[in-house]
Amino acid sequence: MPKPKNNTARPPSAHGNEPSAQGSEPRYAAIKRHIRQQIESGQWPVHFRVPSENDLAREFEVSRMTARRALTELTDEGVLMRSQGLGTFVAEPVPAGSLLEVRNIADEISARGHSYSNRILLLQECAATADVARALGMPEGARVFHSVIVHCDNELPIQWEERFTNPALAPDYLQQDFSAITPNAYLSQVAPLTEADTTVEAVAAEPAISAALDIQSHSACLQIWRRTMSSAGAVSFARLVHPGNRYRLGAQLRF
Repeated sequence: MPKPKNNTARPPSAHGNEPSAQGSEPRYAAIKRHIRQQIESGQWPVHFRVPSENDLAREFEVSRMTARRALTELTDEGVLMRSQGLGTFVAEPVPAGSLLEVRNIADEISARGHSYSNRILLLQECAATADVARALGMPEGARVFHSVIVHCDNELPIQWEERFTNPALAPDYLQQDFSAITPNAYLSQVAPLTEADTTVEAVAAEPAISAALDIQSHSACLQIWRRTMSSAGAVSFARLVHPGNRYRLGAQLRF
Protein backbone atom coordinates (compact mmCIF):
# COMPACT_ATOMS: atom_id res chain seq x y z
CA MET A 1 0.00 0.00 0.00
CA PRO A 2 1.50 3.39 -0.99
CA LYS A 3 2.79 5.52 1.85
CA PRO A 4 0.75 8.72 2.33
CA LYS A 5 2.46 11.86 1.13
CA ASN A 6 3.57 14.35 3.75
CA ASN A 7 1.51 17.50 3.26
CA THR A 8 3.09 20.49 4.99
CA ALA A 9 0.59 23.01 3.69
CA ARG A 10 -1.56 24.66 6.33
CA PRO A 11 -5.12 23.23 6.47
CA PRO A 12 -7.98 25.33 5.18
CA SER A 13 -9.27 27.92 7.63
CA ALA A 14 -12.22 26.87 9.74
CA HIS A 15 -13.34 30.49 9.64
CA GLY A 16 -13.61 30.92 5.91
CA ASN A 17 -11.34 33.43 4.22
CA GLU A 18 -8.76 34.88 6.57
CA PRO A 19 -8.93 38.62 7.17
CA SER A 20 -6.57 40.70 5.11
CA ALA A 21 -5.58 44.17 6.20
CA GLN A 22 -7.18 46.98 4.24
CA GLY A 23 -4.57 49.63 3.47
CA SER A 24 -2.72 50.36 6.70
CA GLU A 25 -5.30 48.52 8.83
CA PRO A 26 -3.64 46.77 11.80
CA ARG A 27 -3.94 43.00 11.98
CA TYR A 28 -6.03 43.09 15.17
CA ALA A 29 -8.52 45.37 13.39
CA ALA A 30 -8.67 42.98 10.44
CA ILE A 31 -9.44 40.11 12.82
CA LYS A 32 -12.16 42.20 14.48
CA ARG A 33 -13.67 42.96 11.08
CA HIS A 34 -13.62 39.27 10.17
CA ILE A 35 -15.34 38.26 13.40
CA ARG A 36 -18.03 40.91 12.87
CA GLN A 37 -18.57 39.64 9.33
CA GLN A 38 -19.03 36.08 10.60
CA ILE A 39 -21.61 37.29 13.11
CA GLU A 40 -23.47 39.61 10.73
CA SER A 41 -23.66 36.90 8.06
CA GLY A 42 -25.24 34.48 10.53
CA GLN A 43 -22.32 32.04 10.40
CA TRP A 44 -21.70 32.64 14.10
CA PRO A 45 -25.09 32.97 15.86
CA VAL A 46 -25.72 34.28 19.37
CA HIS A 47 -23.96 32.13 22.02
CA PHE A 48 -21.61 30.63 19.40
CA ARG A 49 -18.21 29.93 20.94
CA VAL A 50 -15.58 31.86 19.00
CA PRO A 51 -12.00 30.64 18.53
CA SER A 52 -9.63 31.12 21.45
CA GLU A 53 -6.70 33.55 21.49
CA ASN A 54 -4.33 30.68 20.71
CA ASP A 55 -6.51 29.44 17.86
CA LEU A 56 -6.77 32.91 16.31
CA ALA A 57 -3.05 33.55 16.71
CA ARG A 58 -2.23 30.26 15.01
CA GLU A 59 -4.88 30.56 12.31
CA PHE A 60 -4.05 34.11 11.29
CA GLU A 61 -0.30 33.97 11.97
CA VAL A 62 -0.26 36.77 14.51
CA SER A 63 0.93 37.02 18.09
CA ARG A 64 -1.33 35.95 20.91
CA MET A 65 -1.31 39.56 22.11
CA THR A 66 -2.75 40.69 18.78
CA ALA A 67 -5.49 38.07 18.93
CA ARG A 68 -6.22 38.98 22.56
CA ARG A 69 -6.60 42.66 21.64
CA ALA A 70 -9.16 41.81 18.96
CA LEU A 71 -11.23 39.70 21.37
CA THR A 72 -10.91 42.18 24.24
CA GLU A 73 -12.04 45.15 22.15
CA LEU A 74 -15.02 43.24 20.75
CA THR A 75 -15.93 42.21 24.30
CA ASP A 76 -15.70 45.83 25.49
CA GLU A 77 -17.91 46.84 22.56
CA GLY A 78 -20.56 44.29 23.57
CA VAL A 79 -20.12 42.12 20.45
CA LEU A 80 -18.64 39.22 22.40
CA MET A 81 -18.93 38.06 25.99
CA ARG A 82 -16.44 36.09 28.05
CA SER A 83 -17.30 33.39 30.55
CA GLN A 84 -14.55 32.48 33.00
CA GLY A 85 -13.28 28.99 32.28
CA LEU A 86 -15.65 28.43 29.35
CA GLY A 87 -14.44 30.74 26.60
CA THR A 88 -15.64 33.68 24.52
CA PHE A 89 -19.08 33.70 22.93
CA VAL A 90 -21.14 35.83 20.55
CA ALA A 91 -23.17 38.17 22.74
CA GLU A 92 -26.84 38.92 22.38
CA PRO A 93 -27.68 42.31 20.85
CA VAL A 94 -27.30 45.13 23.38
CA PRO A 95 -30.72 45.92 24.90
CA ALA A 96 -32.14 49.35 24.12
CA GLY A 97 -34.08 51.65 26.37
CA SER A 98 -36.25 54.56 25.34
CA LEU A 99 -35.16 58.15 25.80
CA LEU A 100 -38.74 59.43 25.49
CA GLU A 101 -40.55 56.89 27.67
CA VAL A 102 -40.23 55.83 31.30
CA ARG A 103 -40.40 52.05 31.20
CA ASN A 104 -40.30 49.41 33.89
CA ILE A 105 -36.95 47.67 33.37
CA ALA A 106 -38.43 44.32 34.44
CA ASP A 107 -40.96 44.59 31.61
CA GLU A 108 -38.21 45.49 29.11
CA ILE A 109 -36.25 42.39 30.07
CA SER A 110 -39.30 40.10 30.04
CA ALA A 111 -40.28 41.43 26.59
CA ARG A 112 -36.95 40.10 25.26
CA GLY A 113 -37.79 36.68 26.64
CA HIS A 114 -35.15 37.00 29.33
CA SER A 115 -35.21 36.46 33.08
CA TYR A 116 -35.33 39.52 35.34
CA SER A 117 -33.77 39.59 38.80
CA ASN A 118 -32.27 42.20 41.10
CA ARG A 119 -30.08 42.79 44.12
CA ILE A 120 -31.26 45.24 46.78
CA LEU A 121 -28.19 47.01 48.14
CA LEU A 122 -29.85 49.72 50.24
CA LEU A 123 -33.35 50.58 51.48
CA GLN A 124 -33.54 53.22 54.20
CA GLU A 125 -34.66 56.66 55.30
CA CYS A 126 -32.20 59.56 55.14
CA ALA A 127 -31.93 63.35 55.12
CA ALA A 128 -32.19 65.05 51.74
CA THR A 129 -29.02 66.68 50.44
CA ALA A 130 -29.26 70.07 48.76
CA ASP A 131 -29.48 68.52 45.27
CA VAL A 132 -32.09 65.95 46.25
CA ALA A 133 -34.15 68.53 48.16
CA ARG A 134 -34.10 70.87 45.15
CA ALA A 135 -35.19 68.09 42.79
CA LEU A 136 -38.06 66.98 45.04
CA GLY A 137 -39.15 70.49 46.02
CA MET A 138 -38.58 70.09 49.75
CA PRO A 139 -36.32 71.67 52.40
CA GLU A 140 -32.72 70.50 52.69
CA GLY A 141 -32.45 67.89 55.43
CA ALA A 142 -36.06 66.78 55.05
CA ARG A 143 -36.85 63.07 55.39
CA VAL A 144 -36.65 61.05 52.14
CA PHE A 145 -36.55 57.36 51.26
CA HIS A 146 -33.30 56.14 49.71
CA SER A 147 -32.90 52.91 47.72
CA VAL A 148 -30.09 51.35 45.68
CA ILE A 149 -30.93 48.35 43.50
CA VAL A 150 -28.99 46.50 40.79
CA HIS A 151 -31.20 45.17 37.99
CA CYS A 152 -30.09 42.07 36.07
CA ASP A 153 -30.91 40.57 32.68
CA ASN A 154 -30.36 36.79 32.75
CA GLU A 155 -28.30 37.43 35.91
CA LEU A 156 -26.06 39.95 34.07
CA PRO A 157 -26.16 43.38 35.80
CA ILE A 158 -27.35 46.04 33.36
CA GLN A 159 -28.55 48.88 35.61
CA TRP A 160 -27.52 50.40 38.94
CA GLU A 161 -30.47 52.40 40.28
CA GLU A 162 -30.17 54.93 43.10
CA ARG A 163 -33.51 56.55 43.93
CA PHE A 164 -34.71 59.18 46.38
CA THR A 165 -38.47 59.09 46.95
CA ASN A 166 -40.83 61.65 48.46
CA PRO A 167 -42.45 60.04 51.56
CA ALA A 168 -45.50 62.27 51.29
CA LEU A 169 -46.45 60.66 47.97
CA ALA A 170 -45.27 57.08 48.66
CA PRO A 171 -45.45 56.62 52.46
CA ASP A 172 -45.16 52.80 52.30
CA TYR A 173 -42.12 52.76 49.99
CA LEU A 174 -39.74 51.14 52.52
CA GLN A 175 -42.21 48.34 53.25
CA GLN A 176 -42.28 47.07 49.66
CA ASP A 177 -40.72 43.81 48.50
CA PHE A 178 -38.64 45.16 45.65
CA SER A 179 -37.50 41.68 44.71
CA ALA A 180 -41.09 41.16 43.48
CA ILE A 181 -41.94 44.64 42.16
CA THR A 182 -39.57 47.34 40.92
CA PRO A 183 -39.66 50.87 42.39
CA ASN A 184 -40.83 52.16 39.00
CA ALA A 185 -43.79 49.76 38.94
CA TYR A 186 -44.75 50.49 42.54
CA LEU A 187 -44.55 54.28 42.16
CA SER A 188 -46.59 54.11 38.96
CA GLN A 189 -49.37 52.51 41.01
CA VAL A 190 -49.39 54.86 44.00
CA ALA A 191 -48.43 58.12 42.24
CA PRO A 192 -49.15 57.81 38.49
CA LEU A 193 -46.58 59.57 36.34
CA THR A 194 -47.58 62.80 34.61
CA GLU A 195 -44.18 64.25 33.75
CA ALA A 196 -40.48 63.34 33.75
CA ASP A 197 -37.24 65.29 33.39
CA THR A 198 -34.33 63.27 31.96
CA THR A 199 -30.64 64.05 31.54
CA VAL A 200 -28.17 61.61 29.92
CA GLU A 201 -24.39 61.73 30.18
CA ALA A 202 -21.33 59.54 29.73
CA VAL A 203 -19.37 58.83 32.91
CA ALA A 204 -16.57 56.64 34.26
CA ALA A 205 -17.99 54.20 36.79
CA GLU A 206 -17.13 54.78 40.43
CA PRO A 207 -15.50 51.79 42.21
CA ALA A 208 -18.66 50.88 44.16
CA ILE A 209 -20.79 50.97 41.01
CA SER A 210 -18.16 49.04 39.03
CA ALA A 211 -18.21 46.29 41.64
CA ALA A 212 -22.02 46.15 41.68
CA LEU A 213 -22.21 45.97 37.87
CA ASP A 214 -19.30 43.51 37.60
CA ILE A 215 -17.25 45.76 35.33
CA GLN A 216 -13.76 47.20 35.57
CA SER A 217 -13.31 50.33 37.66
CA HIS A 218 -13.77 53.53 35.67
CA SER A 219 -15.38 51.69 32.75
CA ALA A 220 -17.43 53.85 30.39
CA CYS A 221 -21.07 54.00 31.48
CA LEU A 222 -24.30 55.64 30.44
CA GLN A 223 -25.78 57.66 33.31
CA ILE A 224 -29.36 58.91 33.40
CA TRP A 225 -30.70 61.43 35.90
CA ARG A 226 -34.49 61.29 36.04
CA ARG A 227 -37.03 63.20 38.09
CA THR A 228 -40.59 61.87 37.93
CA MET A 229 -43.69 63.84 38.87
CA SER A 230 -47.36 63.14 39.45
CA SER A 231 -50.26 65.56 39.65
CA ALA A 232 -49.51 65.95 43.38
CA GLY A 233 -45.84 66.92 42.93
CA ALA A 234 -42.33 65.46 42.53
CA VAL A 235 -42.35 61.75 43.33
CA SER A 236 -38.75 60.59 42.96
CA PHE A 237 -35.28 61.58 41.80
CA ALA A 238 -33.19 58.73 40.40
CA ARG A 239 -29.72 58.06 39.03
CA LEU A 240 -29.56 55.11 36.62
CA VAL A 241 -26.14 53.83 35.54
CA HIS A 242 -25.68 51.29 32.72
CA PRO A 243 -22.44 49.65 31.50
CA GLY A 244 -21.69 51.30 28.17
CA ASN A 245 -21.28 47.98 26.35
CA ARG A 246 -24.51 46.44 27.70
CA TYR A 247 -27.12 49.09 27.05
CA ARG A 248 -28.12 51.83 24.63
CA LEU A 249 -30.84 54.46 24.41
CA GLY A 250 -33.02 55.21 21.40
CA ALA A 251 -35.93 57.40 20.43
CA GLN A 252 -38.34 57.74 17.53
CA LEU A 253 -39.77 61.11 16.63
CA ARG A 254 -42.71 61.61 14.25
CA PHE A 255 -43.59 64.95 12.68
